[in-house]
Amino acid sequence: MSVKITSREMLDELKQANLARLDAFEHRITVCNGTGCRACGGVEVKEALAAAIDQRGLSDRIDVMPTGCQGYCQRGPLVVVEPEGTLYPTISPEDAERIVQAIEQGGLVDELLLEDPITKERVAKRDGIRFYKGQERIAFALNGKIDPTSIGDYIAYDGYQALAKALLEMTPEKIIDEMTRSGLRGRGGAGFPTGRKWAGCRKQEAVPKYVICNGDEGDPGAFMDRSLIEATPHAILEGMLIACHAVGSSEAHVYVRAEYPLAVEHIRKAIDDARELGLIGENVLGTDFSVDVHVMEGAGAFVCGESTALMYSIEGRRGMPRLTPPRSVEHGLWGKPTVLNNVETFANVPAIILRGAEWFAGIGTETSTGTKVFSLTGKVENNGLVEVPMGTTIRQIVFDIGGGIPDGRSFKAVQTGGPSGGCLPESLLDLPVDYESLSEHDATMGSGGIIVLDDTSCMVDVARFFLDFTASESCGKCAPCRLGVPAMLEILTRITEGEGVPEDIEQLRELASVICSTALCGLGQTAPNPVLSTLHYFEDEYRAHIEEGICPAGSCKALVGAYAIDPDACKACGKCATACPTGAASGTLGQPPYTIDLATCVKCGACFEACPFDAVIRTAKGVSA
Repeated sequence: MSVKITSREMLDELKQANLARLDAFEHRITVCNGTGCRACGGVEVKEALAAAIDQRGLSDRIDVMPTGCQGYCQRGPLVVVEPEGTLYPTISPEDAERIVQAIEQGGLVDELLLEDPITKERVAKRDGIRFYKGQERIAFALNGKIDPTSIGDYIAYDGYQALAKALLEMTPEKIIDEMTRSGLRGRGGAGFPTGRKWAGCRKQEAVPKYVICNGDEGDPGAFMDRSLIEATPHAILEGMLIACHAVGSSEAHVYVRAEYPLAVEHIRKAIDDARELGLIGENVLGTDFSVDVHVMEGAGAFVCGESTALMYSIEGRRGMPRLTPPRSVEHGLWGKPTVLNNVETFANVPAIILRGAEWFAGIGTETSTGTKVFSLTGKVENNGLVEVPMGTTIRQIVFDIGGGIPDGRSFKAVQTGGPSGGCLPESLLDLPVDYESLSEHDATMGSGGIIVLDDTSCMVDVARFFLDFTASESCGKCAPCRLGVPAMLEILTRITEGEGVPEDIEQLRELASVICSTALCGLGQTAPNPVLSTLHYFEDEYRAHIEEGICPAGSCKALVGAYAIDPDACKACGKCATACPTGAASGTLGQPPYTIDLATCVKCGACFEACPFDAVIRTAKGVSA
């Protein structure tokens, strides 16, 4: 593929050649090789499958392909056999021989198929699995279908056709109009209309202009952007190139955190391969459009996800926010007009250009169009990446797709938007997930993290966790954030340690009000949100800690007196003893009751969470078991 593509005809010829290459096999086995599946043996599974194919002399009939994240992270490593769409979850290298043999014989390995948790029946087809039902994929469309390191695979699936359309058929103004009418809003958290941002940069007279992709994903529990860069780097790159043409930029930067080595590797290779084919460089596709793209690795500072701090970091300065206005579209990188969007925003651009603004605007809600990728984590059966139309309810995401709460526990809340977001209670399960609905209930979309909490989660401690994160990640430039957030954290810590006083609740609200209205950047302005939302919906838990000396969830060790086992409820299953890290819980299987030695018990609560019969009981501080 060293020949430069200088026309749409050459791009179409390359597409057909790659389609023929992919269609040459009777079957293709895709193996998730995203970071999560790599961590649990995905690379070894892929190698074992390749070896089994070779040993059976099937290399001309069966291909094995590593892919990016396929979403169902709870069940990785994932293996999918195409064209049948048969999904095998949680596969080990030892399973490879049986899978290849079954493909050769036209059958299935029944015991390796996913068991539906409700019907208890084996489900063969990927599309029949509850986790994938209800999802609609745009940004995530090619995850699991192509080798992320192959530009040929991407081109076979209409890759760079949107760029060709934008360069050869559309003016920059027409591109911006298409983005505006699509209703695409920034997926990094703020939700600013993409078309309006591009238009604001386009009209600036100053040159040069820049385009930046923000891949500095840092929210706890969020891994959407990482997975998109790992799985479909060319889609993000193509979106950036279209943005460059639209706003009049000849230079773009991808800012991605160094803790994402696979993402860095894949986006660098994508840029190199696109440059080799002439899709980056001088006179792209035979036009007068010329562009170059660079990669900058961030050092891990959460504050560098803020646009102005990120630009300072690219310039080689300390990553600290500056006052706005002027906005980045007027005064951005090196003081020049700059468009900055996040990974998922750019990943949507090629599909919008190819399929049209009306198509995209017809998905989601009137003011929050399209789909959104969420990382679904926490106390939920199916952890992973989910892409759904905007306006999908929390209940649909957590229960229909996520499979509900494990271990028979009950749903308590979801935390959306990471450190900038808020906690929503069970009464809001039917709330549509879109920008307006979330903001009306003290929460935010954020970059798309959804953390599910069950009845063992202490909401005061959840707020403390996020304040601890933002306090440590503050750049310290402004006093409200530098001093106010640690002050709030100190109060929350005292409350969880049983030393809170009634005045603490009002003081938290006062501090939050001051910080939100006076902090310099989005980090400080939104840092109090987890506290404000938990106070709004779970103030009774704060008061229980302060006034009664009780942590209702039993997770604050300082407020737990002792653990004991109810002899009438104990079934001697031994799960408490297995979970206990110190051996304090002990007994004989099948001979109840088990007991807990208070002298060695560290009050970690592992036995309480492990017991399926609610036989483990706990008391408040100062009350004997």
